[in-house]
Amino acid sequence: MADEPLFLAIDQGTQSVRAMLFSKHGQLVAKAQQHITPYFSKQPNWAEQNGDYFWHHLGRACQGLWQQHPTLRDRVVAAALTCQRATMICLDEDLQPVRPATIWLDSRRTDRYPPLPFWMQWGAAAAGMSHMLYQLRSKAECNWLAADFPQDWQRTRHFVQLSAYLSHLLTGQLQDAVSSQVGYVPFDHKRQAWARPGDLKWKALTVRPEQLPPLVQAAQTLGRISASAAAHTGIPEGLPLYAAGADKACEVLACGGIRPDVACISYGTTATINTGNAKYVEPMPFLPAYPAAVPHAYNSEIIVQRGYWMVNWFKREFAAHEVRQAEERGIAPELLFDELLDASPPGSMGLVLQPFWNPGVKFPGPEAKGAVIGFGDVHTRAHLYRSIIEGLAYALRHGKDQLQKRNGQTITALRVAGGGSQSDRIMQITANIFGLPAERIHTYEASGLGAAINAAVGSGSYPDHATAVSAMSHRGTRFEPDDATAHLYDRLYKEVYLRMYDRLSPLYRSIRHITHYPKH
Repeated sequence: MADEPLFLAIDQGTQSVRAMLFSKHGQLVAKAQQHITPYFSKQPNWAEQNGDYFWHHLGRACQGLWQQHPTLRDRVVAAALTCQRATMICLDEDLQPVRPATIWLDSRRTDRYPPLPFWMQWGAAAAGMSHMLYQLRSKAECNWLAADFPQDWQRTRHFVQLSAYLSHLLTGQLQDAVSSQVGYVPFDHKRQAWARPGDLKWKALTVRPEQLPPLVQAAQTLGRISASAAAHTGIPEGLPLYAAGADKACEVLACGGIRPDVACISYGTTATINTGNAKYVEPMPFLPAYPAAVPHAYNSEIIVQRGYWMVNWFKREFAAHEVRQAEERGIAPELLFDELLDASPPGSMGLVLQPFWNPGVKFPGPEAKGAVIGFGDVHTRAHLYRSIIEGLAYALRHGKDQLQKRNGQTITALRVAGGGSQSDRIMQITANIFGLPAERIHTYEASGLGAAINAAVGSGSYPDHATAVSAMSHRGTRFEPDDATAHLYDRLYKEVYLRMYDRLSPLYRSIRHITHYPKH
């Protein structure tokens, strides 16, 4: 309808920023996209980007939207921002960046962090948390910033997520969404608030309470678009900006992941599997459930670090032919990768990949490395590519098994989003490896839709998130598992994949001791 209200969703991702308009029924009406350079590296393992760089491209994306669709701006009734998570930025007393933002891909560490009282160290050891505590203290951006850049840290009056910084530039108010708090910050995930005084996190981290922003729940207002932001972005001045949350949280919401029997898979740079829950359920002991993009709800998440990053790695190292073909045809190289899947059978003729190129804190373990076993003279690039896709699905199926056990509820539905979900072949592989139907939602822009759902609820278009999800998220193509192929994958998963880590982890430890890589 020509006069139907629209919701503006701004999605500040790792690879691009997108400004999108969604209808009350969840249809993507218009979109403008600005590709960005994810980060620059002054030294190995650094990943940084300037705050004004993000703001500049956010403005260009919004202005591009109005230029392409000038008649739609007057129909916009509310806006929401979703953002890449765990990207931190230091601001001075005038709310200006002290230094570039630290992108979530940055892998710096420090061994110079605040000492803990002996009784806290003893308690962490007794609870089996010593390694987790070491990971927190060594990886936390605030700790290595204080150690390596003490003058910058002394000037830092506000230490916030990129989402808070962009919200401030949009509204003039420094606030952030509860569901954006993912990272090494003193956040109480169960209470969904900053940690109480006396919490161990305040002792383990250098950040202080006054450096952290006020938090609001999803669909609550972050402020209204300021005059300066309106001039920069073209968004109508005074338009309310509602809290949404991190991109993964919004993606899970858009996929209908508000119950523990629905698993949401994201085939993104980081591959994840999530279940939504009204109660707090840690996906693994000592790993928190993150705040959902629904007030006072939680997402239990298993992460495969560097998930679909491996597709980019394959493209860079092994797919020069497809890259050349794609340039000649004017299409993305990934579209040609389905031909590699067609050229290789299920199971990759015995080639099995363990996708732990970048190990996590608990899953699979700190010593893990990637592995491919079963090589023979029959194997080609096509088999290697298929083994990457299958290995990611195996790892996510393992995550599904863990979530079922922790939630005490069987997962009966799979919703799939992210770049990999665009491939029919990958969707079919997912259904076959999980032995469950796999569904897309109706739009590829899942994170944007999740933000739009929060704008719709915040503006009063829907009374609650469940009603909004029912009205705005629709089923797309459904892929049923093939019984014979699912049986083959089930055997490979149980008899090979699940045994790989225990068999190989002693070798990983030896590799690390001999080569001193990776460093921990």
